[in-house]
Amino acid sequence: MLGLLINDKEKMELEYLLKREMDEILFDLQDDRIDHLVKRAINEKYNILFRLFKRVSTEEECLMYMRVKTNLTKGNQS
Repeated sequence: MLGLLINDKEKMELEYLLKREMDEILFDLQDDRIDHLVKRAINEKYNILFRLFKRVSTEEECLMYMRVKTNLTKGNQS
């Protein structure tokens, strides 16, 4: 476990960077040209970023970035 001391300005910058990266990932996940294996890796990255985001942002902001769990296996495409 690691601890991190940051001031309010650094917290705001961290929130901004996480939001920007998560927005980009959400956009990529909607792209049908991306292979399902790549999407699975992208989704894992999103989950890590979201866990970090939950630590520095408000509950309302977290709700905007919450995703519905989906199964990204090839056999479950309808």
